[in-house]
Amino acid sequence: MPFLDYVLQQPSYGWKDEQGALIKPSAHQIFSEFFSRLNVYNDRRNWLPFLAWLKVLCLLPFFFIFLTHYLHWWTITAAFVYSMIIMGTHGTIWHHRYCTHGAYKFRNNFWRFFTKNLTISAIPEEIYVISHHVHHAKSDQPGDPYNAQAGFLYCFLADVNHQPIAKNLTESDYNRVMLLMKHTGIKPNTYAEYRRWGSYANPYREVLSWIGNWSFWYLIFFLIGGHALACSLFGAAGFWAVGVRTFNYEGHAKGKDKQRKGIDYHAKDKSINQLWPGLVAGEWHNNHHLYPKSARSGFKPMLFDLAWYYIKFMSVIGAVRSYRDDKKRFYEQYYKPNLKRTVPNAAV
Repeated sequence: MPFLDYVLQQPSYGWKDEQGALIKPSAHQIFSEFFSRLNVYNDRRNWLPFLAWLKVLCLLPFFFIFLTHYLHWWTITAAFVYSMIIMGTHGTIWHHRYCTHGAYKFRNNFWRFFTKNLTISAIPEEIYVISHHVHHAKSDQPGDPYNAQAGFLYCFLADVNHQPIAKNLTESDYNRVMLLMKHTGIKPNTYAEYRRWGSYANPYREVLSWIGNWSFWYLIFFLIGGHALACSLFGAAGFWAVGVRTFNYEGHAKGKDKQRKGIDYHAKDKSINQLWPGLVAGEWHNNHHLYPKSARSGFKPMLFDLAWYYIKFMSVIGAVRSYRDDKKRFYEQYYKPNLKRTVPNAAV
């Protein structure tokens, strides 16, 4: 059985039925699985998804303080920019293009640490990375951890129900997980520690990293704009942390066929290019599925790609030593052939 078929912890309702069709669990089944997997008292190996949602819960008070005490035009503007643009773009730069796909390489560990901590920490790398490899291997097929065809809740709660790694991997298979995570800079558990904690990441190091990141950013925001700015931006991070969990449902057209000729070129799944995620976070999702290892996904001139601009800037100053850019391949393999088919006499 291929490694990506079993590297994730299968939900109690399973990925597919005996005929190989996608299992679409009920809302009751999804919520039951969700709360079961958050229960660290019954199984301490549930600590990582529990930590991910604990961060969200800890950000919510800041959001309510922002709404009740600091709702001014400048804090609203700051919160909008931080949640919609800065947090979103950082997610694309760090979790998506670097941690998962290795689309670029840093000059040294300092620049990796710098980029990792550019924003308030909200999503554990391990939860994102391993499951995203599975997502690309099984996009819109049974086993895809956020298969939009199974509904909104299936995607929204996927980080708990479908994305954690399996708890019974052999040492050989765990070593393969380590290879997928090694470049992220997250210090791994030993195999014995993995058996104890059910994860690549160590809970003590993750909590210390979380405390350090939040303490640093609250202090910086406070020094710039007092509690008003700090609470507003921490609240904005909480808003983003909830909203980002809806992305793959929307990015795969809610499980429907909504691809458009001349806009969406990757026809092997239901991914689509969307204007808003593209503009604010460089997440041109269909383009990304076309060339997942590319540091740029906004290939056409009008496709604004803030994540790519950051990577390119870091390359110019020497912080990034190499990157992959598939723009030329896109034009040769897809754009020009499509233009010739639609406009036979066009000069390309």
